[in-house]
Amino acid sequence: MRATSVSDLNLLALQKRLEHTFGNPKLLVQALTHRSFSSDHNERIEFLGDSVLNLAVAGLLYERLKELPEGDLSRARANLVKQDTLHQIAVSLGLPDLLRLGEGEAKSGGQKRPSILADALEAVIGAVYLDAGFDVASSLVRRLFQDVEINAQMQAIGKDPKTELQEWLQGHKMSLPIYRIVGTEGAAHKQTFDVECEIIEYRRAERGTGNSRRAGEQAAALAMLAFIKTL
Repeated sequence: MRATSVSDLNLLALQKRLEHTFGNPKLLVQALTHRSFSSDHNERIEFLGDSVLNLAVAGLLYERLKELPEGDLSRARANLVKQDTLHQIAVSLGLPDLLRLGEGEAKSGGQKRPSILADALEAVIGAVYLDAGFDVASSLVRRLFQDVEINAQMQAIGKDPKTELQEWLQGHKMSLPIYRIVGTEGAAHKQTFDVECEIIEYRRAERGTGNSRRAGEQAAALAMLAFIKTL
């Protein structure tokens, strides 16, 4: 059952805040649509936006933190694209009032849930990429992060499992891990994500679960790290 929708006026206001006018506004509507609202939801665009975001932030850090080595840059990027930061940016853009949520998700406070808002922000970035290309999407990312402090001390913050795994693989000249959602359970507003983390060189995949895609990926990365430590 549908609970929330987005008016044309609200979409225009969001585009003004994004400083991008969509040639295909349907992409923006889809980016704001949670799976509880419609089968035409934002998860595929979010997947794309996640990659665009990481590449754009990597370029930003490469320019600003010229003295940092690769491992520290990776850790700084992880701190910038973590859920808490994306959640704050999503709130600053007014995304909580624009999400299209099913009735159950809306009643359970989905508009305020950090994981949903972080995913929606990535989907919006993915929608801009589909609408206008990487350069425009990258410029958007730079604007979104212009008030976020970026300095050489960022790498001192503790590593999360995904970052630790990535750094270990890079240090051993191995391919980056591949993450896949292999299953979901539960109602749309209380889903558990079953995520697989595959390392090509080992011909092995480990799995983890979480209440969001991000949490599932972190759990899967942690499981893979545990496997690596047994070798």
